[in-house]
Amino acid sequence: MSALANPVFRRLFAAQVLALLGTGLATVALGLLAYRLAGAEAGTVLGVLLAIKMTAYVLVAPVVTAVAARVPTRAFLVSMDVLRAVVAGVLPLVDALWQVYALVVLLQVAAAAFTPTYQATVPAVLTDERDYTQALSLSRLAFELEALLSPVLAAGLLLVLTPVELFFGTALGFLASALLVAGSVLPRKEIRRGRTGGLRTFLGTPALRALLGLNLATAAGGALVLVNTVVLVRDRFGGTAVAVAVALGCYGAGSVLAALVLPRTLRAVSDRAVLLGGGSALAGTLGLGALWFAFAPGLTALLVLWAVLGAAGAVVQTPVGRLVRRSGSPDGWAGLFAAQFTLSHAAWLVTYLLAGLLGPGPLTFAVLGGLAALGVLFAVRAWPPVRRHYCGRHHGRLLAEPRARRVPDPGQRVVRGQ
Repeated sequence: MSALANPVFRRLFAAQVLALLGTGLATVALGLLAYRLAGAEAGTVLGVLLAIKMTAYVLVAPVVTAVAARVPTRAFLVSMDVLRAVVAGVLPLVDALWQVYALVVLLQVAAAAFTPTYQATVPAVLTDERDYTQALSLSRLAFELEALLSPVLAAGLLLVLTPVELFFGTALGFLASALLVAGSVLPRKEIRRGRTGGLRTFLGTPALRALLGLNLATAAGGALVLVNTVVLVRDRFGGTAVAVAVALGCYGAGSVLAALVLPRTLRAVSDRAVLLGGGSALAGTLGLGALWFAFAPGLTALLVLWAVLGAAGAVVQTPVGRLVRRSGSPDGWAGLFAAQFTLSHAAWLVTYLLAGLLGPGPLTFAVLGGLAALGVLFAVRAWPPVRRHYCGRHHGRLLAEPRARRVPDPGQRVVRGQ
């Protein structure tokens, strides 16, 4: 892909992959550490850690991003990677749960600061929209492949390491990421201003405001899969641990396939059509899931549903960066990405709680499907299509009806009338 021909992006992408692998190893290691310290209460501990993660993402990202406005982008990214490496290196030494909670807060604060800043840096490096679209697909592929490969890598390392020593692998991943970022020459116009007004601009832009509903739809499908797959496969269908892995693999495979197809699709289809189509597919699949679970549940159908949910979720999540990039100037990208990061994880926090409280059943499919449908309807109203009319003077030429907007509406190509 031509995006990888850019040496700066190639380094940044390699840094992202290494950091993702480190995060995947940390996820496995935290589960094993929680079991060592809490035994049968490990599930409760992991639930608290997940709540800490989401809370940090929702509350910390905009604050830290605003504070970091005075810091050069490269130095800020490197410092966040180093902080995560230090925390990961200290975690094997703890012997009390409160210490785990405190260190995880630091880990997630650093992640909440790093991610939106990294996302805002990539469009400054890749100025061509086709290359940037490819970069978004690559990032999505890296995220999904990490979810599939990190457990396998962790299993291999556990043959020669103790469970807590997995954290050292995490630390190495973050340090390698820091070295790659430090060796990258970022654009001279670094993203350093306009960060504090990101949320206001986000909510004032029709296409970005529509993401509030689409984020909810994406989170509804993803939370159902991530929270309830184990219980559905093991208890409802009597499957093995391998069947659980296969089910999650189907979800990831659907997402990977969609990410591969999207760059070509987005050349021919508008972002609005793609995003709303993906959100509608999420809502419809969840609704079909409720009927399937109530009348004819089966493991094979579950695998198909999971694959469709994964593909539809990727269809919504992958083009988001394009909208954010078009919605502001480079000095405002960091604030907009931070706003999207915060609001999307707020949706995940709500749907995680619902999926966990309702449990695996048709009611869960129906409730989350209803939320997804409401989210799509909100997006349709928040981001209307361009109004068009035919002008007789131009022999039926299709013209856009001009409308005054305070904020440009990205994703809508306006043909100006004479």
